[in-house]
Amino acid sequence: MTACEALIDGDWLAARLDAPDIVILDATSFLPTDPRDPKQCFREARIPGARFFDINDVVDPASKLSHAMPKPETFLAKVSRLGAGDGFKVVVYDANGGGSAAMRAWWMFRACGHEDVAVLDGGLPKWIADGHPVEDGPERPLAPRDWRHFTPREGGPRVVPMAEVLDNLTAKTAVLADARAAERYAGTAPEPRASRFFGHVPGAVNLPHANFFNADKTVKSPEEIRAIFAAAGAPLDSTPLVAMCGTGVTACVVAFAAFLAGKTDVAVYDGSWEEWGNSDVPVATGPKP
Repeated sequence: MTACEALIDGDWLAARLDAPDIVILDATSFLPTDPRDPKQCFREARIPGARFFDINDVVDPASKLSHAMPKPETFLAKVSRLGAGDGFKVVVYDANGGGSAAMRAWWMFRACGHEDVAVLDGGLPKWIADGHPVEDGPERPLAPRDWRHFTPREGGPRVVPMAEVLDNLTAKTAVLADARAAERYAGTAPEPRASRFFGHVPGAVNLPHANFFNADKTVKSPEEIRAIFAAAGAPLDSTPLVAMCGTGVTACVVAFAAFLAGKTDVAVYDGSWEEWGNSDVPVATGPKP
């Protein structure tokens, strides 16, 4: 898959709403501090034919972390019941517009080896603003005959454990990019989830995920993205890049942006600050790595 195939616009999707080989997934999710119910939002307005991909459900049930990547067998069981399977192009979007949860879904499919997955640029808000149709009402579960076979494959981007991030404190073989807002990175703003400590992993650079979006929540150009990475001290070269955030969701915005700019192998530290900020590990504060 090329970068241009990973980001599609509303006109492209509107012309293919009835295509039999495209599966549309609404991955809307909100922070714990946001009172909105993503499933209610889905019932009130969604792209016709979309099914709900719950990033809070497609997780490792054995983990205490909010968004731990599930084992391949768990992932395939979840997505096959949404009609996503081998030979299908998956299009993901969310109601935030900025695409953070949609990009998490995109990254998860790629981590399981499914390359034919794309994000809708600007999400549901731009889809509606551009005059494209929506539907409402409860989602009807697919009958078992409509489930699709999904084959997990190796070779996708890696999930990085905390032990590897700890080792990198001294090895410094990878660049760690923190996608949280600057205030959370500096330790001057509270976390949306319980945290013993505030700040960032020592040496991590700050790449707030919001910086990768235009005012209308569409994604910035590859040239602009490369400039953002370079300015933060994370040039998109052969150096390994690991993204993190609060729970591994907006980290995938960093991974997606890097993909558009030509770096396809960005790993994600799934535990992110939810794990690091509640462990007895080194913590740095302030605006600098």
